[in-house]
Amino acid sequence: MTQQVLGWAGSRRLLRVLRDIMKGGGTAQERLDQVVRLIAQDMVAEVCSVYVMRAGEVLELFGTEGLKPEAVHTTRLRNGEGLVGNIALHARPLRLADAQNHPDFAYRPETGEDPFQSLMGVPILRDGRVLGVLVIQNVTQRNYAEEELETLETVAMVLAELVASGELVSTEESHSDTAALLPVRLPAIVLNEGLGLGRVVLHERGIVIRQT
Repeated sequence: MTQQVLGWAGSRRLLRVLRDIMKGGGTAQERLDQVVRLIAQDMVAEVCSVYVMRAGEVLELFGTEGLKPEAVHTTRLRNGEGLVGNIALHARPLRLADAQNHPDFAYRPETGEDPFQSLMGVPILRDGRVLGVLVIQNVTQRNYAEEELETLETVAMVLAELVASGELVSTEESHSDTAALLPVRLPAIVLNEGLGLGRVVLHERGIVIRQT
């Protein structure tokens, strides 16, 4: 039996298990947690993570096997920020044997991702819209094969249905471009070095406030 045939057989088996998970009971979060554990095991990866697009084009870590559990629903990246944001922004996969030396790598200490060298990630797409990013990581520098990329893309298609269902993030929010979940960065002038605290004041011409 050739390696290619073995790969096809493994992909079919993986899809069967994925379908069983999706049809099973439990909440959407519980099913997502099962999926990341399955993918990490099946693809021999120390990490499998799913980032879901929230309002304001913010990617939030929704499920992981291998990163610190406390990072789930805490770690957030802007669209285009870090490797995950790069994948979402360009809607195309990345395969990196030395991810930490990529110019777009963004370190998030709360995830505990320090030991992981290689990364492969694919966008979670539905009707041309990026709903999130699916990522696997390994401790060693690993050159991911084309067949492995195709498998991850297939899993992402299955996950797209779960994300689009509105069970993880409401459909109203997922189609909203407002209410960003990250602090707004505002330009400022540095008058003296050190830590500064201040209040942002919105000023619009034509608005007059009178006290009566």
